[in-house]
Amino acid sequence: MTARHSNVPNLTDFDLKLLRVFHAVVQAQGLAPAQQVLGLSLSTISIQLKTLEERLGFTLCERGRKGFALTEEGERIHRSLKPLFDSVAGFCDVVAEVRGHLTGDLHFGVVDALATNRVAPLPRGFQNFTELAPEVHLHVDISSPEELIQGLLEGRYHCILTPVEPSHDSVDSVPVFKESQQLYCGADHPLFNESDPARILEALQHTTFTGKSYVSFPANDDLSVSIERPTVSHMESNALLILSGRYIGYLPAHYADYWVNAGLMKVLLPDTLGHETRFYLCTSKHHSYRSADVFRNCMIDVLSDGSDAAS
Repeated sequence: MTARHSNVPNLTDFDLKLLRVFHAVVQAQGLAPAQQVLGLSLSTISIQLKTLEERLGFTLCERGRKGFALTEEGERIHRSLKPLFDSVAGFCDVVAEVRGHLTGDLHFGVVDALATNRVAPLPRGFQNFTELAPEVHLHVDISSPEELIQGLLEGRYHCILTPVEPSHDSVDSVPVFKESQQLYCGADHPLFNESDPARILEALQHTTFTGKSYVSFPANDDLSVSIERPTVSHMESNALLILSGRYIGYLPAHYADYWVNAGLMKVLLPDTLGHETRFYLCTSKHHSYRSADVFRNCMIDVLSDGSDAAS
């Protein structure tokens, strides 16, 4: 067993308080700017920083007329604070859950362009969860599938909803609904006024498509895509490129309906070129909290309804 250094103090609640003061000062880039954040006077902040430095045995930051700057030791300590605070918060969440009380924070990540999907009623899932766990602070973040999966693996998300199934043993994935994807062109694209299927298929061989960074182009015997194309991670950017009239690309049918009804987009050969994308609700096997389990079950209840239906 490795012996503890005798001159390293035990971490106490008082030390955590001082470390949070130090963190706030670093975030504010100085003692004076941190006054409003901490609700403390300049002299009190200075005294608490000095006390922390004495307990640690080294200087954390330079402060004075030359301005605020972290020492090398201060930078190392500051880098260690986020995992420390996260660990303490996670422990408090576990204690609360063991007592049967759901509290703390829950981070959910999801891709964009799902608000109009009627077979994926996320708002109802949020409603059910907040009724069961009213004191849990729910954070909802929209990001690309790659970033969502990475965030789940790193512990930044408790649960994610993604059209890409993670290939990691540490991730528990539940297939939920399917989403209808169709190929669209904008009103200014040459194919917008073309109605002959054979001519459309022929023209598509020489048309520039948009591509998604997180999935390969859908396989289709009637369609061969070889032209270099822009890559997108979000449906919003994909729609903007299609609306430019210079590109064609796949969008969720429910998401594109607005522009189709407005005469700004047209679906191309839906029976031939359309396909479905399966979504997955994912949690980590290594970061299990009861709040996350409750949230996951609430989402499965609403997202699995009509999971084989296309939107």
